This record gives sequence, C-alpha cells and structure tokens, in this order.
Amino acid sequence: MGKDDLDQINEIDREAFPSQWPPANYRQELQNKLAHYIVACDGTRAVDAPIAKPHKNILDLVSRIMPWVKRPPPQNEPLPWVKLQYIVGFSGTWIMVDEAHLTNIAVRQQYQGMGLGELLLIATIDLSRELKASFLTLEVRASNLVAQNLYSKYGFIKTGVRRSYYLDNREDAIIMSTESIKSESFQLRLQQLREALTKKLS
Repeated sequence: MGKDDLDQINEIDREAFPSQWPPANYRQELQNKLAHYIVACDGTRAVDAPIAKPHKNILDLVSRIMPWVKRPPPQNEPLPWVKLQYIVGFSGTWIMVDEAHLTNIAVRQQYQGMGLGELLLIATIDLSRELKASFLTLEVRASNLVAQNLYSKYGFIKTGVRRSYYLDNREDAIIMSTESIKSESFQLRLQQLREALTKKLS
C-alpha cells in the first residue's frame, strides 16, 4: 500500500467496518515501521486521480523567505490526471518481535464472497513468515462468525476474550492465534488451502 492508495483504502474501510478508522490513521500507518499493508487489485479496472500538485516555483519559495521579492501569480491550470490501480481489498499487520498481529482485512462489498478475503489472508501469512514472524494473532468481533470460521479454517484457535473491546457498541472481541506458522503441519495445511483457493479463483 502506498500513499496514492489512501483514498480507496478509506472507501473500503467505510464499506467493510461498522466503525471507521480516522483517515489520518492509515496515513500514519505508512510511517509506522511495525506496520505492513498489502492491497488486492482488479487488473481490469483503474481509477482516475489528479497528480499531486507540483512543487511551487522557486520565486514563490524565495518570496516566503524574503517578502520584498514579488511572488508569482497563482497557477490556475487544472492538474493532470493519472490512472491508479483499482483496489478491491487490503490487509494490515504489525510485526512485533516474532508475532504478527493482524490489524484488519477488508474487501469491497461488490467483491465479497469471491475468495478475496481468503487470498489476502494467505498473502498476509506469507508476508509475516518472510518478516520472520513465528505466529499470528488477531481480534475479531464476537458476532462475526463468518470471519471466525475463515480464521479457524486457516489454523487460528480462540485463545481469549477482550470484553467490550469495540467502542461503537461495546462488543466483545475474540482473540485468535495460530501455532507456529513455520511448522510443517501449518505449512502443509496452508499449501492445501492455497491450492484449493487457486482452483476456485481460476
């Protein structure tokens, strides 16, 4: 995920979660050395977006430092546009020592039910292993049985409860964790699930 993706990330966040992260949070996450975000894109679509405003003319900069130098007139020309990748989902993790904490997985509503959340979960597990994590943890709403079933399918087990964790409705969070993702048994299960998902997506 890059800074050009943030508008779309916030759109998906609004669609996917009952309580949205403030938009500034994702911008801060890009600066967070613990945080790692990946996106899934629809290669058949793109998004039009204005190119970031170019740096001001050197005379404009000089006029701020030396006010007696005349500032150039403002440029009213429209900004050029560029095609951006169309993001359909994203996931985020924090890597802390040997633990990968899954912060979120979200998919646009029109793309849900197609296996993309599962694809993002596999990619997140792969990334966590590359970053030397030994296991993954997460919190999930007690009422979100669909997500809990997906996590269970991938070897997450319930390890605890955080009471009144979600601020919007004081709902409990279920804590789920994996065994070592480096273990032979976990990797065998992951490979089988990866192959099954590949057939489904193709």
